[in-house]
Amino acid sequence: MIFRKPTSILETLFLSVTLCCGGLIFSIFAMMLWLSWPLLTGGQLFDLFLGHWSPSHNQYGIFPMIVGSLSVSLVALCISFPLCLGTALMATTLAPRRLRLVIIGCVRLMAGIPTVAYGFVAIFLLVPFMREHVTGGSGLNLLTASIILALLIAPTMIVLFVSGIQNVPQQYSIAMDALGLRPIQKTLYLLIPQAWPAIVSGIILGFGRAMGDTLISLMLAGNSIALPESITDSGRTLTAHIALVIAADFDSVEFRTIFACGIVLYIFTVCFVMALRFFMRSSTVTTR
Repeated sequence: MIFRKPTSILETLFLSVTLCCGGLIFSIFAMMLWLSWPLLTGGQLFDLFLGHWSPSHNQYGIFPMIVGSLSVSLVALCISFPLCLGTALMATTLAPRRLRLVIIGCVRLMAGIPTVAYGFVAIFLLVPFMREHVTGGSGLNLLTASIILALLIAPTMIVLFVSGIQNVPQQYSIAMDALGLRPIQKTLYLLIPQAWPAIVSGIILGFGRAMGDTLISLMLAGNSIALPESITDSGRTLTAHIALVIAADFDSVEFRTIFACGIVLYIFTVCFVMALRFFMRSSTVTTR
């Protein structure tokens, strides 16, 4: 049975809170669906999610924002993943013990830095470099935002990678040492294969963190409403679009598009959570 009758007041309280949280989640989704319903009916569904943004021509497609969000998040993940995996391996096995403590301390410090601090530093240091040496133009583009997002999602990914590597049974490591394998061999043939569920979970959470961030993409991506053709073009993400529209409008067709953006982000979040639960379950089965 999924539910059983509570046996105490405390269990009743916890069950009530759980049901309220679940109901709140569905209520928020229903609210966004209701407020965006005029755009989802009358044959406008495909135009909304696959069309371009041009309010002057009565076009309110959010497809450029979907592409911008996916592009920024995927590039940030590609940049961050090898750095995070290498850092996690250094923090668990490859580095001397004192250096491991320093690495873990730096990761915790990164997790506590406000997002706006990353954005300000990028505007004064990274954007001029990108403008003069890499991308040209204003320097505000998807690649610039992706680089900073890679730093932003790094602590989340590193913590999960470290946890997965540390949960590898100690007897396996002792057996590998007894066979005379070097640390790098033990890393490649034992730690990474055994910790893969946690590594995948870190990738999923990192991607979700990048998709949900607002400030970095708002400050650094350029916020162009045109469909980006390359990663060096300016673009607008779903979260940045919500922030820009809600700051200047509150009752128009353009305003209702932010709820369609919210629905897309909601769907992505559900997919991330389901994928995470699947891999966490796989990790539990593997350890058993």
